[in-house]
Amino acid sequence: MSQFDGFGLSPSLQKALAEVGYTTPTAIQAQAIPLALNGKDLIGCAQTGTGKTAAFALPILQRFPDTGPRPRALILAPTRELACQIEASFRCYGKYVAARVCVLYGGAGIKPQIQQLAQGVDIIVATPGRLMDHLERRSVDLSGVQVLVLDEADRMLDMGFEPQVRAIVRAVPQERQTMLFSATVPPAILQLAQRYLRAPEQVAVERSGATVETVDQVIHMVAPRQKTDLLVRLLEREQPATALIFTRTRRGADQLARLLRRKGFGTEAMHGDLTQSQRDRIIKGFRTRRVKLLVATDVAARGLDIPHISHVINYDVPENAEDYVHRIGRTARAQRTGVAITLASAKDEAALAGIERLVAQSIRRERLDGFEYEHDTSHITAQARGHGGGGRNTRRTDAILAYLDRRYGAAARAART
Repeated sequence: MSQFDGFGLSPSLQKALAEVGYTTPTAIQAQAIPLALNGKDLIGCAQTGTGKTAAFALPILQRFPDTGPRPRALILAPTRELACQIEASFRCYGKYVAARVCVLYGGAGIKPQIQQLAQGVDIIVATPGRLMDHLERRSVDLSGVQVLVLDEADRMLDMGFEPQVRAIVRAVPQERQTMLFSATVPPAILQLAQRYLRAPEQVAVERSGATVETVDQVIHMVAPRQKTDLLVRLLEREQPATALIFTRTRRGADQLARLLRRKGFGTEAMHGDLTQSQRDRIIKGFRTRRVKLLVATDVAARGLDIPHISHVINYDVPENAEDYVHRIGRTARAQRTGVAITLASAKDEAALAGIERLVAQSIRRERLDGFEYEHDTSHITAQARGHGGGGRNTRRTDAILAYLDRRYGAAARAART
């Protein structure tokens, strides 16, 4: 399929798509929409920003007008931000379709949600925790659900939502269409699919196109105490239109945001300790570019779909290589190019090796001209592997090798010794 009109969508949907300028489906849409329209269960392997929301939203909206119990479709998403974005997409695509959509998420008052559900809705977009609240209160009845979508299923499992997901699936009819979308397909996702999907079709968008070809990736090796100084210098050099900066901890996000504000950068921090109104204000500022730099943790940034992010900066190297892919996938959206900068020190070498293995390339190392590095890369690496051959450093090296052996196998361990 090369055009949306080739899918046989209703005139109402085609009119809405034309108004937003959609003419050619993305790769995931071209593969998934025909299958979904035929009622097939499917597993879609695609990252945020590939157009996967339309891949399930359009087939769902194609069912309307329809009769039967309500709600008729349920979409689960791991975060409030992603849930709100999905709801907004349904409203956009379904502008001329008689389908009532609501979004349910924590951090907002539950009473208005109960009132909205009582008035009747056709499509529910929800986070697992808040939907469980409604199920326990008996404020929602899922017995009429015909289509179930698990979006960013890998992240839902990573965030510990598997018990809630299982309970929710038990509350919907067994006779249904189920679509599962995930950026990665680890064994846990395959087990989930085997349990809840019937003879699913599998569609995928190659990871390399989103993470390698359109993103300029670079690593700066730097002593930990120089990371902040180097970051400031890089921001001055790069002059990003907007940048998403990742830290491992909430405290680290707050501290770095305060420092950058003192340096004159328009910066906000986003993490799980914020109220929903604070998160909404920050995201709005970032979307409108009033806020140029957003410092965030992995969980807080999950689901952000902002097309104009020019730079992603890993202030802290992610412990999980898959998180690196999720992070840098925030840039280079909508046929744009992007820049991904990682600040790393010797202690991050094992993590860097895993990242390079996952993206199937050696990421370029770079040094900033004019920056006075305290140590060169080889000196930092030598220090980390054992200064003086003491027992403490030997134990540390053994621990690193054990980690490599567990994660990448004996061949990777041998290559590092």
